[in-house]
Formats: sequence, structure tokens, C-alpha cells
Amino acid sequence: MFQWPYRAILAFLIWARVRPWHLTLLALVLNVVTGALIIVGEWFAAGWCLLAAGSCDVFDGSVARHHGQQKRSGAFMDSVLDRVSDAILFSCLFWALADEGRRLDAALALFTLVVSLSVSHIRAEAEAVGVQLTEGFFQRLERFLALMIGLLIPGAMTPVLLILATLGAVTALQRGWSALVRA
Repeated sequence: MFQWPYRAILAFLIWARVRPWHLTLLALVLNVVTGALIIVGEWFAAGWCLLAAGSCDVFDGSVARHHGQQKRSGAFMDSVLDRVSDAILFSCLFWALADEGRRLDAALALFTLVVSLSVSHIRAEAEAVGVQLTEGFFQRLERFLALMIGLLIPGAMTPVLLILATLGAVTALQRGWSALVRA
């Protein structure tokens, strides 16, 4: 169903001579804009901006593969900037919610930030000792989609944060256990 729009966008990006690092940096810039929109209370606009950022994040790898530019340095930069983007989004969400006096939601946003960084860090540490971790119940794509729903649907942020916090913690524990058993 989504194959033809994906291919059409990819073909346009290749035709326009867009490089993978252009998309990676554009995703970061769009995540900064998303964070700013969250802080000023423009959550609906932030949700759409997050969709644009996620699209850039999806296509950077495809463009790299098409150009034969899959390099470890590019994967490293993409991974680091993904973590920076997560930190920006959830810290801005924490800030906005705390400023509104929504203490529980702010705490959930902060907890989700810690959990999302932990999930990635556990994977990186496991790979450093030779254990490949690909499993995970709730990874970055799922966090991204859930956050987008929370931003776009009024009143959905609290349940979305509960889901993100809970399933993120389950994923961190799942990856940690898997790494310990296989190391």
C-alpha cells in the first residue's frame, strides 16, 4: 500500500541529488523545531513537524543504500543524532508539561527520556562486547509513532506517556536480560 509513495519520494530525493547526511541533519533541525513547538504549546503543528522529521530519518538510509554510501561513520552519525533528537523531544515535552503544572505527565516524559536513552545504550554496550541485539518490544519507531499520536490527538498525551514509559521500561529490561544471557 505504501510502497509506491515511498518509491516516488525516494526517486525524487535521488533525482534532486539529496545526500544521506542532508536528510540526517534536516531530521535533527526538524526535531529542534518540533521541540520548540512543543514548548510554545503548538502540539498539533509539532506532530506534523515530527512526521516530517521521521520521514527524513526513514529516507536517509535508503538514499545511502542507493548511492552505495552505507558507511560506519554515517550509521554512527545517524545513531548519535537519533539520541540527540530523542533528548530534545522528551526534554521539551518535560519542560512544557512541568510549566503547565502537569507534574505526573512531566515525570512520565522524563522517565521516558531516560528509558529511551537506556534502550539505545544497552544495545550499544551489548554490541561493544560482541552481542547483537535487534529485539525489543518497543523501539524507536514505536516511540516515534506513539509520540506523534500524543501530539496530534488532543488529550492523548497522558495515555501515550504511560504506554511509552511502561513499554519502554519492558524493552530496556528485555534487552538487558538478553545481553546478560548471551554475553
